Amino acid sequence: MDDETFLKRFEAGAIPREDWRHRDHIRAAYLYLRRHPFGEATDRIRSSIQRLNAVHRTPETLERGYHETITQAWMRLVHCALCQFGPRATADAFLDEQSQLLSKRALLLFYSRDRLMSGEAKARFVEPDLAPLPKSPPGHSNCG
Repeated sequence: MDDETFLKRFEAGAIPREDWRHRDHIRAAYLYLRRHPFGEATDRIRSSIQRLNAVHRTPETLERGYHETITQAWMRLVHCALCQFGPRATADAFLDEQSQLLSKRALLLFYSRDRLMSGEAKARFVEPDLAPLPKSPPGHSNCG
């Protein structure tokens, strides 16, 4: 499915649970960051994930549901890759080149499992405890 159709379906909560995978989260992050400054892109993906979770009736537990730190950390990583390497014609082309973003375990380079999976990290963004997240270049609120 093309990027525009994907984003419209995501925002409408019309992606079936079984089709919603890590790559789709990263694809959505990339598409929002291409269209909006970082803060707005983060707000948009947050509300779209929460909407999709509501449609899927995903329970809000420590292990499931919306997780603020995971969302913000991935947005930062995608944003940094976008700023450093630039956009591509499609989200899939970008993700094929930036395969490091496709490992769900990448956040464990920055966070201990205990910190990342804490109730505090689920509810609000917490800084990593193992290594700092990369920073986007100054003045790059929107690198797309």
